[in-house]
Amino acid sequence: MIDPISLWTVIIGLGIGTYLIRFSFIGIIGGRPLPDWVLRHLRYVAVAVMPGLIAPLVVWPAATGGEPDPARLLAALVAFAIGVGLNSVLGAVFGGMGALYLLQYFLG
Repeated sequence: MIDPISLWTVIIGLGIGTYLIRFSFIGIIGGRPLPDWVLRHLRYVAVAVMPGLIAPLVVWPAATGGEPDPARLLAALVAFAIGVGLNSVLGAVFGGMGALYLLQYFLG
């Protein structure tokens, strides 16, 4: 068991650290217009973050104990193809869901 003083020191330190990180963006430059080069780079944040959130769930899903599942891999490919082909987020979501459920039904 960890010492309560050490635990609360770490919790308070992390809280102050995350507050300062957020304040540096929201409090200091929140009311000012950002330069064009910053706005250009911010357009790529979602493109960089989403694969990092989705890839582990597809390749090492917790539902299968971390083993790759062919149904999930194929459904991810279907969702990707629909998203790129139709340029539709909702189409990719519903197409991937439909493919996942159909593949899980047929593959077991």
